[in-house]
This record gives sequence, C-alpha cells and structure tokens, in this order.
Amino acid sequence: MPKHYGDDEPKDKPMTAPKSTSRGGKLTDKQKAELKKHMEKMHKGGMSASEMKSHRMKLMVRMRKGMSVNKAHKEISK
Repeated sequence: MPKHYGDDEPKDKPMTAPKSTSRGGKLTDKQKAELKKHMEKMHKGGMSASEMKSHRMKLMVRMRKGMSVNKAHKEISK
C-alpha cells in the first residue's frame, strides 16, 4: 500500500488556548469620551474627513495599548 500524506503525524493534536495579553482590547467609556472631544477639536481646526478618519484610527490603536489621547497625538505628530 502506498504511504499517504500525514500517516506519520498523530491524528489528534492537543488544542491550546490562545495566549491572552494585557494590552489591547476595547476602549473604555472614558477613553471614548476623550477621543470624541479630541476629534471635535480637530474638526474645528479644519481637518478634512479623510485626514480625520486616519488620525482617529491611529489614535485608537495607541489608546488600546494604554496611551492617553494627548500622548498618542504627540507621537503621531512627530
């Protein structure tokens, strides 16, 4: 009989749970409020819609990692 692919591998591989990280996740209500306030300020400053969307996404990524709005904004501005 011909040897089939995968015959030498065990049929049942043990399932492991994905590693949880302390970083990331959803924004808290406080972070959402701060972000909204910041974006209103940027809108009044004359930022276009596409610039605002990009800016907001960049801020959200950093805020999920634990940065404040001001710290994230300064990092983006560099």
